[in-house]
Amino acid sequence: MPHLTDYEHGISAIDSGFGRPQLAAIHLVVEDGHAALIDTGTNASLPIVLAALKDKGLSPEQVEYVILTHIHLDHAGGAGTLMRALPHARLTVHPRGARHMADPSRLVAGTQAVYGEAQARRMYGDILPIPVERMLETPEGTTIRLGGRELTFLDTPGHARHHVCIRDGRSGHIFAGDMFGLSYRELDVDGRQFVFPTTTPVQFDPAAMHASIDRLQFLRPDAIYVTHFGQVRDVPRLAADLHRLIDAHVAVALRHRDAGARRHELIKAGITDILLGEARNQGWRMALDAVLRLMTIDLELNAQGLGAWLDSNP
Repeated sequence: MPHLTDYEHGISAIDSGFGRPQLAAIHLVVEDGHAALIDTGTNASLPIVLAALKDKGLSPEQVEYVILTHIHLDHAGGAGTLMRALPHARLTVHPRGARHMADPSRLVAGTQAVYGEAQARRMYGDILPIPVERMLETPEGTTIRLGGRELTFLDTPGHARHHVCIRDGRSGHIFAGDMFGLSYRELDVDGRQFVFPTTTPVQFDPAAMHASIDRLQFLRPDAIYVTHFGQVRDVPRLAADLHRLIDAHVAVALRHRDAGARRHELIKAGITDILLGEARNQGWRMALDAVLRLMTIDLELNAQGLGAWLDSNP
């Protein structure tokens, strides 16, 4: 199926249909007939998820967990709708995010502040609340069992204070949400992958992000799964690239801290220069104007995130 990519160890990536092909993945883990979904996409992702389950010979009743890496709406916006379709599932969420899934009003308001009310509604629709009794909070070290498979939650701030990563005890692989950056498959070169940090507003914290990346690398996973998009390998090289690129983003922000009304424009231009430098260094075959179109939203959100970080660290 075009929306389903199978990896080893019973792990698949479902293309959520958000934005464009291969922008946002929902990861499916299957163990002896027991299933878990990691992140949810948006409300519009529901029929795609149900079709993927059917393709795998699974019923909605076999999904035991819907696991959120964090509550940004490209990851969690479809949670309320999806939970209504999965009668036996429990939703797992960082303790900082649980109240926003039970009452998403502040989450919606924050998203509208970033995108504008009309655009936020077009992108995400109505965000449905989830009953507290169907939620499981997952602080540091929480483990759940999926059949005979243990999944362990790691508190990994940096992108957001409500971010967790999940280590799969079967494979040793890690589901990293946005903590291990963006890695779009269109830019792979002969199988060589890349990463680019996401500093999306409003909780970017470079020191915490560096520490969380080091923590993931210390576990020595053979593969990491990022929401944007799918499985990445060669983890030590990619982690080093992330550290370098985070520092480059911070340097751009600090350079333009006092630029006044032009600050956002100059920060965005600086991040664009970083991206174009990566295009040359990595030997991407996509034309540079196409690269910029591919990353347009990411560049804007990264610039907003750096601005929010500067404002919170005067």
